[in-house]
Amino acid sequence: MKLPLPGANASLCHAAIIASGDALHASLHVSEGRVSATPRAGAYRVDLRGHLVFPGLINAHDHLHVNAVPPLRAGAPFPNSYAWIEAFQAHFHEPAVAAALRLPKALRMRHGALKNLLAGVTCVAHHDPWHTALDAADFPVALLRHFGWSYALDWPDYGPPVRESFLATPAMRPWMIHLAEGTDEQARAELATLDRLGCLAANSVLIHGVGLGERDIERIIEVGAAVVWCPASNRALLGETLDPRRLFAAGRLALGSDSRLSGARDLLEEIRGVLAQGDLAPRQLLAMATAHAATILRLLGRGHLAPGAHADMVIVEDRGGDPASGLMGIGRDAIRAVVRDGMPRIADEDFAEWFEAAGVETVPVWLDGRRKLLDKALAEPALVALEPGLELAMPHAWHGRGAVAEARAP
Repeated sequence: MKLPLPGANASLCHAAIIASGDALHASLHVSEGRVSATPRAGAYRVDLRGHLVFPGLINAHDHLHVNAVPPLRAGAPFPNSYAWIEAFQAHFHEPAVAAALRLPKALRMRHGALKNLLAGVTCVAHHDPWHTALDAADFPVALLRHFGWSYALDWPDYGPPVRESFLATPAMRPWMIHLAEGTDEQARAELATLDRLGCLAANSVLIHGVGLGERDIERIIEVGAAVVWCPASNRALLGETLDPRRLFAAGRLALGSDSRLSGARDLLEEIRGVLAQGDLAPRQLLAMATAHAATILRLLGRGHLAPGAHADMVIVEDRGGDPASGLMGIGRDAIRAVVRDGMPRIADEDFAEWFEAAGVETVPVWLDGRRKLLDKALAEPALVALEPGLELAMPHAWHGRGAVAEARAP
């Protein structure tokens, strides 16, 4: 039996708690890793005056173990993902790719999780075979568990068979598959094929969906299925992506980053790209990365900060304006703190006392030129070395570099 974390009791005071994009000015209490309706006796008090507190973000699609693998060099858009996979076969022989894949898979899994945590993501849907490393007690993020999956309709050599996997997945659990990942006739026909197989239902979660037509989208909404949108990956590989508006309006769209092998650096960069395209507004993106994702992936206790929820939070400064824009549109260096299970995991140095009260030993790091404190359990040198922009720092070296970072800070 897992015992409650000793330092996971806290009261976050004077903050603006973000729910559905609106700000609720109230204290937020944490008891044994969960949001509580009442404060716990002896809880550590965190004064968050002038801050916004968001639920931890949910990355609805990532391949955790390939985030350090160099991407295929850009060329003409591929007609579908199968053509990209075929083209990648020769890429495996390149020295940098081979070297990345020789790293222990457990280390690569942790790296993909750390990448997510640094960007405010506290829960990830990993779309690949389960690995024992994912069960580590100190794994950086929570994971979608007890779900069904297949890889793709026309890639039978990897992952469970489509129909058998779908039938074996309970209706109350999500079942995921890459689908319609392309712009050609093959991709456009995949939704109908999946439907004929009897594998399109309310628990079907379709990854990408670039080739979906209007009638396909109607059918998805009709049965209550959903799509995970990975626009940066789609544009990089296929040259275009789906129009998200109709699926979003129906509450049937979540957001994923698809790993750095083909997609954005992290979920925050993915969000900035969507904002730049003008496809959706900050509040819509916040919903996709929190409440909508939790509903689609059947993640009870995530995507919100109501009593009973997991105490997973992202804390940023309140800069005024639309509260959702406080997180949607920033880079990871601007996050003040990322909290998982009520415990700070990475935060600015002025939160040092909170780490100490929570019993979390820290090490100083630089993250994209900004000073931070990182949970020591996540600071193995081999792990940190895999993450561009993250660097272990010696305390005596902070002063000079800090002046530069402070000058660059907005």
